[in-house]
Amino acid sequence: MEKTRRSTFKVLFYLKKNAPKKDGTVPVMCRVTVNGKQSAFSAKLDVSPSNWDLKFGRVSGKSKQANSLNAELDNIRLNLEQCHAKLLKESVTLSSEKLKNAYLGLSSDELTFFKFFDQYNADFKKKVANGIRSSQTLSKYEVLLRHLRSFAKKKYGCSDLGFTDLSCDMVQEFDYYLRNEKGLQPNSVWLYMIAFTTICRLAISRKHLVFNPFSEYKNAKEDKDRGYLLRSELEEIISYQCKRRNDILMKDLFLFSCFTGLSYSDIKRLEPGHIQQFFDGNQWIIIRRKKTTTSSNVMLLHMPKMILEKYAGLTRNGRVFPVPCNKSCNDFLKRLSEAIPCLNGKKVTFHLARHTFGTLFLSEGVPLESLSKMMGHKNIATTQIYAKVLNEKVGKDMQQVAHRFETMERAFVPTL
Repeated sequence: MEKTRRSTFKVLFYLKKNAPKKDGTVPVMCRVTVNGKQSAFSAKLDVSPSNWDLKFGRVSGKSKQANSLNAELDNIRLNLEQCHAKLLKESVTLSSEKLKNAYLGLSSDELTFFKFFDQYNADFKKKVANGIRSSQTLSKYEVLLRHLRSFAKKKYGCSDLGFTDLSCDMVQEFDYYLRNEKGLQPNSVWLYMIAFTTICRLAISRKHLVFNPFSEYKNAKEDKDRGYLLRSELEEIISYQCKRRNDILMKDLFLFSCFTGLSYSDIKRLEPGHIQQFFDGNQWIIIRRKKTTTSSNVMLLHMPKMILEKYAGLTRNGRVFPVPCNKSCNDFLKRLSEAIPCLNGKKVTFHLARHTFGTLFLSEGVPLESLSKMMGHKNIATTQIYAKVLNEKVGKDMQQVAHRFETMERAFVPTL
């Protein structure tokens, strides 16, 4: 028995030279070897390669900074030796991975950040099954967790993270990882970091995290040019005659979205109970948006009323419309944009209808506050994007006609 407890054990510090920082320093890595098998992790220290003593695995020189860094390396080595001695007493089977995890505080029975995240996703799956949350949002969290796991493996050489590993530096480095290593676009990075923030806030509220790792992080979503249909283009779609029954259905659903602002997912789950008559005598759609659970209240105009009457009683699942899949709708809209000359192959998707609703009704004088309520935005700043789009169009329109006034302007002679 005693013979099986014996093991070879080494600790080596080395530089990860393929990951230099902007200031020229590189991370210090720690490699533990047990019985010939190696495991590595970040020492969470950065040094200049020119100050590194390769032979002894330490910072060269006797400066105050060198002494401080070497003291931290000595402390890591001492803690590893203590963990090694403790594990030898507890178990006959010892590996480099088990030693590394013990040092990092990632014992099998301890709640780690990734275990916490796994549990969050498991709970989220139940909400998706009950129709409370969407599968697309779940997919976002699952992909985020995969990115975090690969980041931890590459950056720190470990398969899990403790809550104490979440720091301001770690958050910023993960941002760089998504942009540089994964090649994600800025808005994709923004999306994942928002989700990461959500998980951290939950960990803080449950007392697992004592410090907000996002306290120094700043990132903003880039405003993309939100496409929309002009009134004349929308009129062309309304008058376009589809030949196939399914195409007629998809065109009607698209127009219903243009005049209610409802997204594809909200139209798909629309039930008769969502359509109510208010004290003003008008019919309204009262629904909580699937994406944000925010209330969306829209008064029905004549066209969406006619579309509702057209499909009344045709579904058997308790929904208002027999909605095809989103891909089929977008494929049809692509064909439609190619068939209508004034659209000139414009990229028309189902979600474009929602943007069309926002810009169309804002341009007709509907106040931002009312439009925000109708579209179910959590923040009026989201609605203001439509106002920005309209202002940009006004500027472009002015530039197009500016040359017509050149002769008049040249004739003007300013006098005092």
